[in-house]
Amino acid sequence: MFRREKLLTAVIACCVALAVGACGGGDGSSTTTGTTTATGPTGEPVAGGSLRVMQLSEPRSMDPVTMTNAWQVNAFVGNALYGTLMTNDEHTGEIRYAMAESFATADKGAAFELKLRPGLTFTDGTALDAAAVKFNWDRHRDPAMASPYLPEASLIAATDVVDATTLKVTMTEPVPSFPAAMLTTSMNWIASPTALRKGKASFDAKPVGAGPYTLRTWTRQDRIELAKNPGYWDAPRPYLDSITIRTSNDSSQRYNTLISGGADVVIDTNADSVAKAGKAGYSTDVTPLSGGLFLAMNMRRAPFDDLRARQAIAAAVDLDALNLAVYNGAAQTADTLFTKSSPFYSDKPLRTYDRARAQRLFDELAADGKPVTFTFTSFTSSEIRDTTENVQAQLSSYENVKVQVRVVDFSEYPKIQASNDFDMVVWSANFIDPDPRMWTVFRSDSRGNFPGVKDERIDAALKAGRTGTTEQERKAAYATLQERLTALVPAVFTVRVNPSVMAARNVGGVTQYGLGSLLPEPLWLQP
Repeated sequence: MFRREKLLTAVIACCVALAVGACGGGDGSSTTTGTTTATGPTGEPVAGGSLRVMQLSEPRSMDPVTMTNAWQVNAFVGNALYGTLMTNDEHTGEIRYAMAESFATADKGAAFELKLRPGLTFTDGTALDAAAVKFNWDRHRDPAMASPYLPEASLIAATDVVDATTLKVTMTEPVPSFPAAMLTTSMNWIASPTALRKGKASFDAKPVGAGPYTLRTWTRQDRIELAKNPGYWDAPRPYLDSITIRTSNDSSQRYNTLISGGADVVIDTNADSVAKAGKAGYSTDVTPLSGGLFLAMNMRRAPFDDLRARQAIAAAVDLDALNLAVYNGAAQTADTLFTKSSPFYSDKPLRTYDRARAQRLFDELAADGKPVTFTFTSFTSSEIRDTTENVQAQLSSYENVKVQVRVVDFSEYPKIQASNDFDMVVWSANFIDPDPRMWTVFRSDSRGNFPGVKDERIDAALKAGRTGTTEQERKAAYATLQERLTALVPAVFTVRVNPSVMAARNVGGVTQYGLGSLLPEPLWLQP
């Protein structure tokens, strides 16, 4: 169902209608809020047809261990080929089970038991059983595999097959929220161990999952062609006969392709494009999240090993000006860590724009022989490039600060993460519940700690937030976390992310889950 597009301050999980509850009316409706209209065809889903989808970029590989369950990159392809173990509910955040029947703990997160639906099979005829899940999850836990979700997978101490449909998962320490975190990663996708053992080239040519679609062809840098899996467990889904996926890292091109009739669905992140699409009468669906994009400053080396340099950047950047330049004012600036509807919301700002203070700090550093000179590493998407260039332009209006920009492909991310060879980079911490994402991003010993912040009080707050048994205890812990982030300034949060779908008026069944991961199986086309 195309739901009402709320303000980005709403913290909800995304609508999903899987086998447990069938469609829930989710295959067509229309609602309007403000100037944005979300519409879709009404009535029962219609089988057949071919859908054209456009997204930001294509996967490096079809192996789930290399893929990210991020809306604009790999999520749609991963969901199509492998299906999902579980998703979550739009309004409550409650987990909804798909290929899994349950993922429960009896000891407050110290261990979990994953129960699978019986009789699941991959398209190569082998069983999708507990041993297959163990094989996949153990690969994520292996540092040599360089999974983007190694920080989350490393929370697992051991996986043990109990029987064909039961996997016991023992954690390194209690993590009550682990299932909700897992479903936002590519650990939610299980591939055939038989096919994976044949090697990368073989698997990329013929990836094997148990999802609603199979790979027909993959012409790199051009298109991915998917065909309906007739043996999909959740019949009569999927409804479509085929899907064609193309990519563009330019937000204007993606939007123009939609309105010119060259695409039926665009998976996007640009708030300005989504706002324009809604005003033009196209269907739009947005997943609001806490946290957001941030400017990560590398505290391991100069100039950002000096607190004053980080404070100067935080005071110097005008987020309203950045929002106007990059998003035409349509995004929501991330002035606080949590959105207003979060139980952990605090109205204390993370930073304050203050040109005079910024210049004093830049001058003070220069007088100490430490003028602020750094390289801003940018990824190739138009949104990140525009952000980088706007920050560079804003800082050029100050004295004693100099910024160079280096543009790299997103595929360079693992190398940057492993080497910590950067001064500043745009990264993100997007979440519904802050654990374990904030742990991953700011914990001293986390591999995902881009800024390199090491602070005992942050570590203690993250621990208390993870293990707290009441909302009050967790709220106090995350208030401390926000206070320390404000004091130490390892990062400057800029805007809330905007996991979005824009669709033609004849597309029904748009359903996202997690962090804006679009599901292929409920999609259908009105003739």
